[in-house]
Order: sequence, then structure tokens, then C-alpha cells
Amino acid sequence: MVKCPVCDGAMDIDEEDVDEGDTISCDECGADLRVVGTDPLEVESADEDEDEDEEDFLEDEDEEEEDEDWK
Repeated sequence: MVKCPVCDGAMDIDEEDVDEGDTISCDECGADLRVVGTDPLEVESADEDEDEDEEDFLEDEDEEEEDEDWK
């Protein structure tokens, strides 16, 4: 039994039915979750991953602008 990191609702997921990297949904709140470990079963919000990707993209854009300023 694993808890949803968004709503703390109990999720009944069989560890043998999922693989690391799979995306599942919480039955309680509907949040998209990514499986980050299977033994023991661990999940994290898939939205967190998207937020990190967006932050990395914005940081890369800032670095490119700084490089252009030096030219």
C-alpha cells in the first residue's frame, strides 16, 4: 500500500503490475503520479517533474541571453 503524495490517500497498487517510470493516477484526487521505485513501491507527482523541466528550460534561456550580451 502506498500513499498519494498529493492527497495522502491510500492507493492499492500491486508492485508487480507497474514498472519504474510508469505513470498512474490517484483514485482519490486524480493526480498523475510517476512510479520512481518498485521495491518498495514509491511514487511522486508527475507534475513535479514537469515543473523541474520547465525551470531547467528557463535557466537555459537565461544563460543563452547572457552569452549573447557578451558578443
